[in-house]
Amino acid sequence: MASVEKLPMLAAGYERLTAELKALRDERPLIVDAIEEARAHGDLSENAEYHAAKERQGQVEATIADLEDRISRAQIVDPTTLSGDKIIFGATVSLLDEDEKPVKYQIVGPYEADAKKGMISYNSPLGKALIGRKVDEEIEVTVPSGDKFYLVKKIEFI
Repeated sequence: MASVEKLPMLAAGYERLTAELKALRDERPLIVDAIEEARAHGDLSENAEYHAAKERQGQVEATIADLEDRISRAQIVDPTTLSGDKIIFGATVSLLDEDEKPVKYQIVGPYEADAKKGMISYNSPLGKALIGRKVDEEIEVTVPSGDKFYLVKKIEFI
């Protein structure tokens, strides 16, 4: 029997997914109404409103199924309950890059990642390179723009 792969995420990421799911479920009756209204206009073969509403319905149903799957596999991690001297999911890591410039990232799930906000996925190249590392370890990671080097300065669980 195949096991269901858990999907680690922070509480904020879980809340974002459930809010998106609720919004899409709330949109369902509006789409049905739009389809009914478009049907009332007659010939469906040349009815752009009908085809657009049916297409939107398909998109919404596919997204709902995807969100329900992710939510059902969610494993919510609270970083404040974690500790240790190694980088793990949920850890906030302070690094120095090769130019001695400080950078800070939190290790999060793939659907929460936003590098601009300092949140990187555990399965991104840098995330994979960081997992399991300790303070004062050097890391080399190959990213699309080339090889990058970092030094782990601090590991926090905040």
